[in-house]
Order: sequence, then structure tokens, then C-alpha cells
Amino acid sequence: MARPLQGVLPIVQTPFTEQDDLDDASLRRLIDWSYAQGADGFGTGMASELLRLTTDERLSLTQLLAELNAHRGCWFMGVGAESTRQALVFARAAERAGCDGVMAIPPINTALPEGQLIDYFRALADAIAIPVIVQDASGYVGQPIPLTVYVQLLDRYGPDKILFKPEAAPIGPNLSALRDATGGRAKIYEGSGGILLVDSYRRGIAGTMPGMDLLDGIVALWRALGQKDEAAVYRLYLPICAIVALQMQAGLDGFLAIEKYILRQRGLFSTERRRRPYRWELDAETQQEVDRLVNLLRQALPR
Repeated sequence: MARPLQGVLPIVQTPFTEQDDLDDASLRRLIDWSYAQGADGFGTGMASELLRLTTDERLSLTQLLAELNAHRGCWFMGVGAESTRQALVFARAAERAGCDGVMAIPPINTALPEGQLIDYFRALADAIAIPVIVQDASGYVGQPIPLTVYVQLLDRYGPDKILFKPEAAPIGPNLSALRDATGGRAKIYEGSGGILLVDSYRRGIAGTMPGMDLLDGIVALWRALGQKDEAAVYRLYLPICAIVALQMQAGLDGFLAIEKYILRQRGLFSTERRRRPYRWELDAETQQEVDRLVNLLRQALPR
């Protein structure tokens, strides 16, 4: 039976060796560390560089993460692809591996009409028994998903089968629009890296899906929000915001470059290697500012 997807569910960055192969040892360190920090589970998504992996690598990553999770928490796999047939291959593999859900962006090589979007997500929902998280990643890739698509899918399948991660700008108002249009039934997750977590939390999200790089701070922030400790909330939130602001300046490439730099500095990744091609490199002055801000975040953590 699928475990509920809720709380802090970080997105796994995919580590690579210097030979550009999947780095199993770094991935093991990352998953062990995430649970030690208090994560409720984990998943894969755009920050996992899924669209830069081969089909075999995506399927291998699914199996490896199943082994590394070892039933310690809930987990999900990103299965979005350029065709329904591809997405179904990844979704069925995720279900066989014991995932508690899958997350899918629509195809990004064309702006699909509403009917085609609904057909794509219905095909996924009908093919597997576990929940489907409908992801709008249009803040950095693809086209926005209309609110009417969300509502139609929720009405057809219910809130335990269809979940939502809307990342189209403006995120906060869009979260509230989805919440209100569904009478509060929609289970909504945010994935802003933490920069919009406080605003999103106050709008009633079921969980957050940040990167792994700032997970200790995100877990502490999530707990402070739950405890209504406003002083702790903003002590933690401000350095997180500053780091994510630096990541956002170069879109997904900016997130990946800085996230992998931080993960290597933490001793979790052996390299900072990303899959080529990409358009942005971390320069020395940005790196120095990241170092200062990560140190401020460490000082803000509960003792």
C-alpha cells in the first residue's frame, strides 16, 4: 500500500563520476544523509537531470533508489517524457519498484491543447495504481497547465490519486487559486527551493520538494512553521532565500551548478559534474557568496 506523500520530500540530484556514469556511492551517502536530517522521504524531478539521462539510466536509477530507500520513508519518481508511451514505461517501472507515487511534467517540445494534456495525465493515472503528481514546471521549462485541467483530473480521480505541484509564476496566487477552485480538496506541493516556502506553507500545502543541498535548513524551517515559531522561521528563511536567489539567476542550470557545489562541499558528492550541454558555470565570486550564506544558514540551525 502506498504511503502518504507529505512533509519534506527533497528532490534527489543525480551524482556522476568523472567518467559521466551514475555515482552509486555518492547517491547512497545522499539518501542516508537526507534521512539523518529528518526528511520524510524523497523523489526525483527536474533537478535530478532526468531529461539528460538515457532510458536505461532512468530505469537503473529507479531500482537503485528503491534499494537505498529500504522502506525508510515515502518516495516517488519523476516520469515525465516527450510521449505518453515513454512516460508509461517509467511509471510502470516506478510502481514495480515500490514507489509511493510518480510525478510527471507534460511533454515540453510543444504547447499541448487542453484535451491532449488531460489525455496524457489520464493515461498515466489509468495505467498504475499509485498516485500521480501533476507537475507544472513552467517556471523554468515547458508551458503552464491550465487550472481547468487540474480541476477536471481531480474531479475524475479524487484527491488521493491526483496530486499537484504547480510551479507556474506567480506561485503563491496560483496555489491559492487551485486550493479555492477545488474547495480545499487538492493536495498541493511546492518546489521553489525554499524561497517561497513560507508563503506557500501559509496557503495550505501538503509538503515541500526542495533540493537536497539545503535540506537541514528546510527541515528546520518546516518544523518552525509547524510550531509557529516566527523568530526561528525568519532566522532560517533569510539565508535560504539568499542562496536560492543566486541559483535562480541561471534557471535550472543555476540551481544544478550551485546545488552540486554545495553537496560536494558537504562531502556528499564526489564531483560537481553535470550532464552536458549546459549554459552556465559557477564563477568564483558567486561561489564565495554561496559559502558565506551557507555558513549563515548553519549558524541559524537549531542547536
